[in-house]
Amino acid sequence: MAIRQIRQEGDEILKKKSRIVENIDERIQELIDDMIETMNKYNGVGLAAVQVGVLKQVLVIDIDDGNGPVAMINPVILKTKGAEPMEEGCLSFPNKFAKVIRPTEVHVEYTNREGKRVKEKAKDLYAQAIAHEVDHLNGEVFVDKMVPGTLEYVTPEEN
Repeated sequence: MAIRQIRQEGDEILKKKSRIVENIDERIQELIDDMIETMNKYNGVGLAAVQVGVLKQVLVIDIDDGNGPVAMINPVILKTKGAEPMEEGCLSFPNKFAKVIRPTEVHVEYTNREGKRVKEKAKDLYAQAIAHEVDHLNGEVFVDKMVPGTLEYVTPEEN
């Protein structure tokens, strides 16, 4: 496993649409492991492969609920419910936060890392994270969807 470089605001790859994963091979498994390690190092809730420079439909999420990280390959949001403004940040936009209108519930279908197709209902933070990361796979970033006037810059704390 390795920490991968996170692509930052202004990198054109963040605006590109990711390609479908045809085969879950050793390279995809390694990518997933690296993404989880990278997300954890930077205290993220989710990370899409495009954020580490790989245009594949792979994302990882860990909402720290005791269930561990989830890897989603070729995820599709089938249905959403509700909509409310939610505070968001992004590892590709360090120290920036804004409100984004997100569904409070999503129904998602994806392939897990074992190759099994899964349908799942997600609520609250988990639903928000899925919506945010699926946006990345479609070349969309949260600052493009933010509620106008809600962007905040946070100065990182000195360690």
